[in-house]
Amino acid sequence: MSAQANIERLPTSVQFILALGVVALAAFPFASTDFYTQMVTRMMVMAIFAMSLDLLQGVTGLVSLGHAAYFGLAGYALAFLTPAGEPVSLWWTLPLAVAASGLAALVIGFFVVRTHGIYFIMVTMAFAQMVFYLFFDNRALGGSDGLYVNFKPDAVLFDLENKKVFYYFTLALLLAVYAFLRRLLWSPFGRTLAGIRINEHRMRAMGFNTFGYKLSAFTLAGALAGLAGYLWGAQTGYVNPELMGFHMSAHAIMMVILGGMGNFAGAVVGAFAFEFLLHTFKDLPQLGTVNLGKHWQLSMGLFIVLLVVFAPRGLLGMVQSLGAKLSDNKGTAKGPDHG
Repeated sequence: MSAQANIERLPTSVQFILALGVVALAAFPFASTDFYTQMVTRMMVMAIFAMSLDLLQGVTGLVSLGHAAYFGLAGYALAFLTPAGEPVSLWWTLPLAVAASGLAALVIGFFVVRTHGIYFIMVTMAFAQMVFYLFFDNRALGGSDGLYVNFKPDAVLFDLENKKVFYYFTLALLLAVYAFLRRLLWSPFGRTLAGIRINEHRMRAMGFNTFGYKLSAFTLAGALAGLAGYLWGAQTGYVNPELMGFHMSAHAIMMVILGGMGNFAGAVVGAFAFEFLLHTFKDLPQLGTVNLGKHWQLSMGLFIVLLVVFAPRGLLGMVQSLGAKLSDNKGTAKGPDHG
């Protein structure tokens, strides 16, 4: 994961586009139906999930194939904590579910961050598969059928059963997580993580406890993934072991790559783009004897490959490059200033 693959500093043009995106999200429920409001809410949940992975993959340089385990654990925590006949309080179940995911990440991370490279990738996937089958094969934990969450959490101050209220609650958390992670990126802790990504041996030689930093990042990323998983369970009213499966972790990796790594805004853009492309490819018509919509993974895979080849820094990197080219062209058109 080279330093050049990351866009930590966002150009003014990109910041302006992102600000317009926030305004559009704030106004969206007033110009849309409940169906599309729920769809965008799901995109925002996945954006939080993608940002949590970007802290590992884009900032620290740790590629995890088991990140979905912490996403699913928080969803299950909500399901177990919610009684069958009444809602449960948001104000203690949300911190508890996030803490449960963070604790699981701390325990698993204690073992996996000792490994490097391909070994780290395989061990994270192995632990995630263990968690997956723990729930899949255990009827007491819901088994392969999963569990229902009959009520959205009770926030007292506002009604999360209202789709628009839940939308704005999710948007507020999305912005809060983004602001927190951007601040973290430029803190001494974040700069140390970036240094570990670029050259861990040099950071260790300078006296940094790289194991402790990586374990802290792994734990925090797991806790934030748990926040997304809690919101997922609250919105859909249903959790199953597939939330912890390999494909969910792979989707998060594709979101981070699609948007551009290392700045968190890329993870948000990648999540929205991935979910949009997912629905687009699934709706493709049948071409002869081939059902293109049924084989949407082929279209998505081809799109990701082309993006990596022609825009290795993701969609935000592509926008940044286009902006730089336009600025250069304007400067060339004006010609040299002879006074």
